[in-house]
Amino acid sequence: MSWLRPDEHVDDRPAAGPGAPGTPSAPGIPSAPGAPSGPAAVPVATAAPVPQPLLTIDALGRKCPIPIIMLAEQIRDVPVGAVIAVLADDPAAYTDVPAWCGMKSHEFVFRSELKSGWAFGIRRRY
Repeated sequence: MSWLRPDEHVDDRPAAGPGAPGTPSAPGIPSAPGAPSGPAAVPVATAAPVPQPLLTIDALGRKCPIPIIMLAEQIRDVPVGAVIAVLADDPAAYTDVPAWCGMKSHEFVFRSELKSGWAFGIRRRY
């Protein structure tokens, strides 16, 4: 594996969770730019359905940090366990939304490509 250092080995355990580097967030969605791929990449089950969001936040055309601010304000509007979708086309959202989920202990459920931008799924955990 050319991307491994001589002292590293391939870890066959699953990635840290949805959105982890090298793991596509939803079936058929490419992984993050620069993430390893090929035989050492973690396989993803293709039978997992994408959950239906209870609320959709349209942040298309909004620049950072507005999509995150909108998400933070509106996540309280859905019950615990519900999924919110955020639509965003600002390149910063590609990494900001999953990072915000990790910081706030919410679950990053999916990322899917749109014609312009992405749809992100976030499950409220508390």
